[in-house]
Amino acid sequence: MSASLVLTPELLDAARVSPAWPFEEAKKLVKRIEASGQKSVLFETGYGPSGLPHIGTFGEVARTSMVRRAFETLTEGKIATRLIAFSDDMDGLRKVPDNIPNKELVAAHLGKPLTQVPDPFGTHDSFGAHNNARLRAFLDAFGFEYEFASSTEYYKGGRFDAALKHMLARYDAVMKIMLPSFREERAATYSPFLPIHPRTGIVMQVALTGMDAEAGTIDWADPETGEKFTTPVTGGHCKLQWKPDWAMRWYALGVDYEMAGKDLIDSVKLSGAIVRALGGRPPEGFNYELFLDEKGQKISKSKGNGLTIEEWLTYASPESLAQFMYQKPTAAKRLYFDVIPRAVDDYLTFLDAYPRQDWRQRLGNPVWHIHAGNPPPPETLEHAGEAKGTSVSFSMLLNLAAVANAEDPAVLWGFLKRYAPSASPENHPHLDKLVGYAVAYFRDFVKPAKSYRAADEVERGVLDRIDATLAALPAGATAEEIQAALYDVGRAVPRYQDFAAKGATPERPGVSNDFFNMLYEVLLGEKKGPRFGSFIALYGVAETRKLIADALAGAFVNAPA
Repeated sequence: MSASLVLTPELLDAARVSPAWPFEEAKKLVKRIEASGQKSVLFETGYGPSGLPHIGTFGEVARTSMVRRAFETLTEGKIATRLIAFSDDMDGLRKVPDNIPNKELVAAHLGKPLTQVPDPFGTHDSFGAHNNARLRAFLDAFGFEYEFASSTEYYKGGRFDAALKHMLARYDAVMKIMLPSFREERAATYSPFLPIHPRTGIVMQVALTGMDAEAGTIDWADPETGEKFTTPVTGGHCKLQWKPDWAMRWYALGVDYEMAGKDLIDSVKLSGAIVRALGGRPPEGFNYELFLDEKGQKISKSKGNGLTIEEWLTYASPESLAQFMYQKPTAAKRLYFDVIPRAVDDYLTFLDAYPRQDWRQRLGNPVWHIHAGNPPPPETLEHAGEAKGTSVSFSMLLNLAAVANAEDPAVLWGFLKRYAPSASPENHPHLDKLVGYAVAYFRDFVKPAKSYRAADEVERGVLDRIDATLAALPAGATAEEIQAALYDVGRAVPRYQDFAAKGATPERPGVSNDFFNMLYEVLLGEKKGPRFGSFIALYGVAETRKLIADALAGAFVNAPA
């Protein structure tokens, strides 16, 4: 448990009634240990290293870690916990992934365990070892507390020997569970045990011709040559089909909690039934929804669609990725580049709110779970005349970059330092990283897609009035004062009046979103943007007036692409 997390009575009271999903999951584990009397709990996540690690893999570790921290809080750190990141690297490689080099090298070893397939990248002893290293490097960089486990090492090292022999002794019970899930043709040749061919090294999908539970061996024949073999189920000479393998692992290791995607609901049920047939208890867990790419298709390691971990971290922080994983885990979500700005700003909004919240609200705030109960204080800019510091959003930085056409972080820092002279990359390190991310995202996604439109006659009149209003503002006007002045302009225009807005009256109508959308489209070439008063405060009143003049002169619409 995090040594720096102080378990106050107020925190513990809030934790016991918190509806946040990690606490709801943790409560299931509390009931489990109350029934069993156990003094430790094992969490597990699984990884299939047939392709490069992707964000879905990270998401499972992040979410499981959140449940683990909630459980440790509820049990006040009195129950020891461990998290195993288990790699199914003894699985046979079924097809060559689309997103690797040297495909011919890998193709020559199809069917072999991943730890026996050469590394197409040339950096490790095997393809499985390469992908395992990629996974571990990221998990280590993010700071997860976990133990890495290799299927190959566990099988060959004897960790599973007793469980494998026990499953062989319960062979008929396992078959009774598995066979109804297959079509007749598949059921006729199915065996939960897959021998490793002693000559070719291939994981064999063959029917058994006999078995000896006491000796711990299975009999089978090579379907091509007819040669007969007797193979021990122990010592790495044999592995299990994946559903029995999952169950055997739960049984052998005593796994208490493991979550899985909704596409594996039936597999979870079958594996759970096998665990019970072995005399064990299935782990607790829940089924999360899948991630989809920009076309609405499930992301896949072998296809390489969707976002990679490295791609997300080019444009945003690890914390924003964890924020994306925390929100609505049982709802399907698109996982593509356009979700990044929202995830970043959601994280910053929750971080900014955290110090003002009571414990019940804090435990429902994603940043408590992202930072294991110790979120950092938000970084704000101190501006003369402002009652409190100003938080700078990712969307704000993107719009500053857009109007300045900035691909250099120093340009954005010029705006920030003018607004808050005491601010610097040195005393605002998180903001400095955010600036770097914003510049990269602007360069690669915003700049190529910018599309300005000309203002119509009504909008031209509105922009003229905004220009005059800005000119009349006192020097050093705050973001709130600027925003209020913009509202006064908007509510005087019938097109933008909103009488259904909260607090609106016939004499003082609200202002519709169309007013600000017009400003974004005409002045910034964007469909949406930050709070405009804050944008002007950062960008500058004089600079915004110049922006309006250029837009009215057609400089943006007529500018070459």
